[in-house]
Amino acid sequence: MIKKPAHNQKIVIAIGGNSLIKNGKQAAGFQEQMETVQETVENIADIVEMGYKVVISHGNGPQVGDILIRSYLTRNQLSEIPLDLANAITQSEIGYIIQQSLKNQLLKRKFKFDVVTVVTQVVVDKNDPGFTNYTKPVGPFYSKKEAFALQNERKWVMKEDAGRGYRRLISSPEPKEIVEIETIRNLLRTCTIVIAGGGGGIPVFRNNNNHLVPTAAVIDKDLTSSLLADLIDARILLISTSIDHAYLNFNKPNQKSITQMTLQEAQKYLSQDHFGSGSMEPKIKAGIKFIRNNKQRQVIITDPKNLANSINNKKIGTRIIP
Repeated sequence: MIKKPAHNQKIVIAIGGNSLIKNGKQAAGFQEQMETVQETVENIADIVEMGYKVVISHGNGPQVGDILIRSYLTRNQLSEIPLDLANAITQSEIGYIIQQSLKNQLLKRKFKFDVVTVVTQVVVDKNDPGFTNYTKPVGPFYSKKEAFALQNERKWVMKEDAGRGYRRLISSPEPKEIVEIETIRNLLRTCTIVIAGGGGGIPVFRNNNNHLVPTAAVIDKDLTSSLLADLIDARILLISTSIDHAYLNFNKPNQKSITQMTLQEAQKYLSQDHFGSGSMEPKIKAGIKFIRNNKQRQVIITDPKNLANSINNKKIGTRIIP
């Protein structure tokens, strides 16, 4: 049931790249991805119907991985695709899928809002300590022999991954600036629904001439979503993940769901290592950044099917409040 309008408040909805993957497996093709995203866009349409001005961000990990694998397999016939271009390709690809699916859903409801994808660059500090700490695995698995050859030839950092082979590790700097932010703000003023910051954005830095220069890195999409929500002065950052709540002692016999936590409690639970570093931890960190300086904001973390209902029902999902 749709409740009262939100009086044109702004909301950023951050959905994972896995929202396009069915049953935890890689989607077989674009048509299947179109079908898989339907539940998510139905919920987003409900949020539009509530009266929110919506910006959608998304992950792209599985899709970037696919492109890098294709590039690797065809490396003897075609030029390999650099990481920044792979990010741009997936921003367009996933943006198109969400854009078309959401537009069709809105048309069914007699809403004539435009939905637009903005290929987004995000400025990072070239002196960010993340550039000396390679933590993010990308691309295909390589044999030990291939990994050492790539390490010598391309100066890649390679690491064995759980007995499955070797993968390339890259840096993950923090987002500092969204290059296209004024375009996003202007689109929102026309009541356009915007898809932006896909995959955390394309990481770039500014050279001495203030020109943008791409860099081989991956920005955490939840941190970029937090920055995006802050820069457009959103009231809510709504993060979609594979589980309905954040949990203490997740996947242990004494696990406990969290329906609400204050900023102070969230920081305490982080220090106690309750949240997985590759899963819930970045979402909690992003939430803390978003609400730290504004007591009128809130963060909601839940699964795709509960996105809309979680806004007005405080028993659904996990809320972080000041």
